[in-house]
Order: sequence, then structure tokens, then C-alpha cells
Amino acid sequence: MFDPKADRQVRDLWAKLDAAGLPTERKFPPHLTLAMATDIPAKTRAALKSDLRMLAVPNIGLEALSTFSSTENVLMLAAVTDGELLAVHSAVHDVLAGRVRNPSAYYLPGAWMAHCTLVHGVTREQMVTGFDALFPVTPIRVRARQIAVLDTASDEIDVLVDL
Repeated sequence: MFDPKADRQVRDLWAKLDAAGLPTERKFPPHLTLAMATDIPAKTRAALKSDLRMLAVPNIGLEALSTFSSTENVLMLAAVTDGELLAVHSAVHDVLAGRVRNPSAYYLPGAWMAHCTLVHGVTREQMVTGFDALFPVTPIRVRARQIAVLDTASDEIDVLVDL
């Protein structure tokens, strides 16, 4: 999860999307997803916690207002994926490999598009409305303050590391 200033900047963008009439149900605070799976067992979370404490998590630049289409259209802020961020991402997946159920291919090394979701599950027309409501976006510099597992089934946040 993000430092307070970056968190506020993303929430301000969310407010603009709300004002533009976009559906904006959000269960979790602003974040960048490193991995996704249907189950990350407790032993795997403990291993992640141990490994993450030894990593230096770089600052993240959310630089580009962008979109991608998958099962749910997404309007996002794309992150600059420098070598340091890719190293953290790779380290997370080294721990998860073979230890989680149904990892999402969208988040695996080599396929990952680092981003902070602004709105998802919208129509093409809503994407255009959202883009128009936000463009141009000032880049956001993020200092990660926590690394956590966000459980979309229970809506729980399991903080692994405070930074």
C-alpha cells in the first residue's frame, strides 16, 4: 500500500471518476498488485514475509494514464517498471512458485503490467468518459508503506511487511 501523499493523490483521481458517474466500488486502498492467486497458504505467506524483509522496495512512479482490456476493462495508472521493481516482483514470484493455487497469468514475470487500478469492469464508453475526466494526469511518486495480501474473498488485508 502507498504512502499517505500518494494514497491521497489516487483517491483524488477516484473522486473525479465518481463525479463523472463511473461505477467505483473499491474494497481496498490504492495499491499495486505484484501477484494474484486463488489461495496463498499461511506457510507461503510466512515465507514471503521472511524474504520481503530482506528486500529494498524502490519508489514507484505511476506515470501514464492507460487502459487494458481483459475480462474486465481497466482504466489505470501504469507504473514505470525499472530493474529494482522487477527484482522485487521476481523475488515474490520465486517464493510463490508451486506454492499457490491458480496463479493469474497476468501477474507472472514476463507478462506483468505494473499498475494501480482506477476503475475496472466498465464499458468502452465509460473508459472514454473516465479517461476524459482524468487527462492529463500528473505523475505520482509512490513510497510503498506496506506489502500485504489482499483477500478478495473475505476483503481482509494481511500485512506481511511494514516498510
